[in-house]
This record gives sequence, structure tokens and C-alpha cells, in this order.
Amino acid sequence: MRFMMLVKSAKHSGPPPKELMDAIAKLGEEASRAGNMVETGGLAPAAMSTRVRLAQGKITAIDGPFAETRELVGGYAIFEFNSKQEATESALVFMELHRKHWPGWEGETEIRQIFTMPDYTCESGSLELKRNSAQGS
Repeated sequence: MRFMMLVKSAKHSGPPPKELMDAIAKLGEEASRAGNMVETGGLAPAAMSTRVRLAQGKITAIDGPFAETRELVGGYAIFEFNSKQEATESALVFMELHRKHWPGWEGETEIRQIFTMPDYTCESGSLELKRNSAQGS
């Protein structure tokens, strides 16, 4: 099963310390050797992004920065695991690196299972997730 992990912080804390980045690189190398890591990357600041929004029948493109930003998504990773439990354990290790190497930083890692077309069925006349596709725990 594939999982995307989104790293979010409550506020802009500046660039991460070198020690944290070194520890994350080592963790990434280990995950790659184990065959779990599919892809990873950091994201540009919200000030450099664009939001395309559909509201009241109109589509608009709005360039950052965004005043209403409550949390910042700083990076992501895509992993292949046998269960949601394995994904959660991996995120706990990742967050421990933040606690150890970036004291005072606060944030979260959101774990989302990735579904592809084989995970869906149209048996009821509309697209639905198959029952066994979300049993990743």
C-alpha cells in the first residue's frame, strides 16, 4: 500500500537545522535501501505558490503569500508499506528526529493512503472505494 506523508508546521520556523536534515537524509537512505521510499521532497514556501480556486461557479488563480494560512506544508514523502501501522511507525521515527534536532519546533505529519483506480468499483453506478482497499491498519 502506498502512503503519502505531509509534514506540516503551525508557523514558519525558518530553515531546518543542518543536524535535522542530515538525520532525515540518513533515514531516507535507510528507507530507500529497504525498498519503502518511493519519493520525497521539500515544498517551496507558500509565498511562492499559487492557488487555483473554484467558488460560486468562478475559477480564479491567486498568487501567494496567503494571509489566511493556518499551517504550512513543508514537505512530503511517498512510501510503500504493508499496513497503515507501518506508515504510522515510520512517521513516529521521523517526528522523533524533529524533537531531537529542532527543539521548540511544533508540527505534524499527516499520513494519507494513496488510492488508484484498481482500489475503486463502479458496481453501484457511481465510483466507490472497495471495502478492502482502506483496511491498511
